[in-house]
Amino acid sequence: MAARSTKRSGLGRGLDALLPVDRPEEGFAAIPVDRIAPNPHQPRRRFDEGELQTLADSIAAVGVLQPIVVRTSDDDGSYVLVAGERRLRAAAIAGLEQIPAVIRSPDADEANLSEALIENLQRTDLGPLEEAAAYRELMEDFSMSHDEIGARVGKSRSAVTNTVRLLQLPPAIQAMVESGALAAGAARALLGVEDESYAVHIAERAVAEGWSVRRVEQAVKDRQASPTTAAARLPAVRPAAVIELEERLAEHLDAKVSIVSTGRGGRLVVKFRSVDDLERIYRQFLS
Repeated sequence: MAARSTKRSGLGRGLDALLPVDRPEEGFAAIPVDRIAPNPHQPRRRFDEGELQTLADSIAAVGVLQPIVVRTSDDDGSYVLVAGERRLRAAAIAGLEQIPAVIRSPDADEANLSEALIENLQRTDLGPLEEAAAYRELMEDFSMSHDEIGARVGKSRSAVTNTVRLLQLPPAIQAMVESGALAAGAARALLGVEDESYAVHIAERAVAEGWSVRRVEQAVKDRQASPTTAAARLPAVRPAAVIELEERLAEHLDAKVSIVSTGRGGRLVVKFRSVDDLERIYRQFLS
């Protein structure tokens, strides 16, 4: 794993400016995980264990990139979760005793929370993983689509999608991006490598040998072209319409999607991490 001495941890960097506070007892702080009560209005009751473990692995590698949001409780010293239950659960799995949180007063509404996060995205120099985590927070906690996020922060939908996809990288590669050792463009190229261990190998070589983004992209192409069967060699250029549909399906299903066009037909591949994740994707197809 790349050294992290040259860059501050993603554990809430710059988040004292995320939500302006009116009272001294509000603001950003690291609070004990066991003092946070679940949100009684949380509509989501089932959380995929595979996804939680993946997020926990990422947290263990790079920290909590975006804070949860809590409200002060009537009980002294305790809090009620407002947003970020998946992050809270994953942090507990990762063994964290404390988690970064934005503490809000009981009368703060959801609109103010989402607006403040969007303003922070527009004006703060976040790292690529922090930006990706902020986009995911808007998606998960405030039900915003990639199109809506892009319109609010002044970026294209595809730019938002590509940034969020960084969170699909193995934790070891995320750590290299978070530390600044590996460029985000190079990391995105590694998303095309099916073998995660080989993707980490390429990333480690890129960092050690100072590869450019183009060199990483070439290494990925070489890997993809290595099978000897003609069927395994895909065209270098795909129709723009196919790429667009692939991105939109991936966004809708919140899963990695590959469309292989072979003349008149082709195949659609949707990756899932567990049976629960497959069931979730199935329900998304029906929605």
